[in-house]
Amino acid sequence: MTIKNIISAIRLSLNSEEQDYTIGSIRKAVFLLAIPMILELSLESVFALVDIFFVSKLGENAIASVGLTESVITIVYSIAIGLSTGAAAIVGRRIGEKNSGGAAHAGAQSIIIAFIISAILTVVGMIYAGDILGLMGASPAVVADGAIFTRIMFGGSLVIILIFLINGIFRGAGNAAMAMKSLWIASFVNIVLCPILIHFFGLKGAAIATVTGRTSGVLYQCYHLIKGNGIVKFTALHFNFDAPIIKTIVNISWPATLQFIIASGSWIVVARLVAETGGTAASAGYQVAIRNVVFFILPAWGLSNAAATLVGQNLGAKEVERAEQSVLITAKYNAIFMGLVMVLFIFFSNPIIRIFTQDAAVIKYGVQALQIFGSAYIFYGIGMVMTQALNGAGDTKTPTWINFICFWVIQIPLAWYLSKHLDMKATGAFISIPIAETLLALAAWYYFKKGRWKEVKI
Repeated sequence: MTIKNIISAIRLSLNSEEQDYTIGSIRKAVFLLAIPMILELSLESVFALVDIFFVSKLGENAIASVGLTESVITIVYSIAIGLSTGAAAIVGRRIGEKNSGGAAHAGAQSIIIAFIISAILTVVGMIYAGDILGLMGASPAVVADGAIFTRIMFGGSLVIILIFLINGIFRGAGNAAMAMKSLWIASFVNIVLCPILIHFFGLKGAAIATVTGRTSGVLYQCYHLIKGNGIVKFTALHFNFDAPIIKTIVNISWPATLQFIIASGSWIVVARLVAETGGTAASAGYQVAIRNVVFFILPAWGLSNAAATLVGQNLGAKEVERAEQSVLITAKYNAIFMGLVMVLFIFFSNPIIRIFTQDAAVIKYGVQALQIFGSAYIFYGIGMVMTQALNGAGDTKTPTWINFICFWVIQIPLAWYLSKHLDMKATGAFISIPIAETLLALAAWYYFKKGRWKEVKI
């Protein structure tokens, strides 16, 4: 591919138009989907880094508050990602079948589900914010400083879920650029507001900036779903309650939601063990390291989402072999990218952590965590592509079982055994993560190669 062709392809990938990914070059299809998806999720990771960068200036209590809140609120993210997985799978399948009306109807029904779930999460999170931090092992000082941050973040559950869900609808339709642009807007608003609001309101300001940024992104999404010219365009009729469609979405989404709750639940337990065995310094170092892990995992997740879209659309078009080849090519690209990140984390972890804090104790734990996490980064990349390929086919139950075994049967007991029984403290908890992620990648590869996902009907 010449430089001219590459530039042309980049422009095409960013022009917010749906593409037919069931024909033509698979490599070009991966390229067209991956660029906006990588940029989209890179901006999502910027969200996390901006928050921790400015919050870190408020001290270790503030860092711990944000980190522990994010560890718990990943449950909200899990529900959002699970719903977006179900919506993207159905929308992608309908687009592959050339049924744009069915795609829009499924997307609208998924939004109805989002409103119901977010109402429950908002009430629970706002009432029990302090108790949630206490359960995570936060000290009384951290609870006192951080409860308002937690309360506001849970109050924004609806926009967290919607920004992920609607982007899933766009991705299923093949319009990854629109999903990217919505997060550009959300991130830009957050970046501008975060230092200003932190200056005037402290930790509370960081939460307000984040929720406001996501809200602006959701408003942009809704405008294009209702007034835009895309293949998926909502009308009032699409929001008429449709029990069979909702049942189908729930049947696909609940295992996807559960698989991410399982994964995020294991991270919550690890965060709790780190705080309990290593203290506030270890917890703060761990949270700074995790933010950097997220910064590089989310672009890789963008590549994985490209595989999911290609699988969904090609299965809808009865192009089964093309779906499989798309996944294998995407996995190769992701392994290369994550291999480069692995080198970065192992050899340059110290200067990376020092960007966020100058506290010697926090740096020590952050560097150690980043090096240990980075040791299996190639496996993270492969595992993400394989699980997303299965999800994109509508086979969300297989990745859920894989997550359950690798994270709850293996990682959590291993983290407890190493950190407490062998007295390795926070280091033992760190080590359990790459071991579990490597096993997950191998299991997901095995089940993908078995090929049962090719026969799933949705």
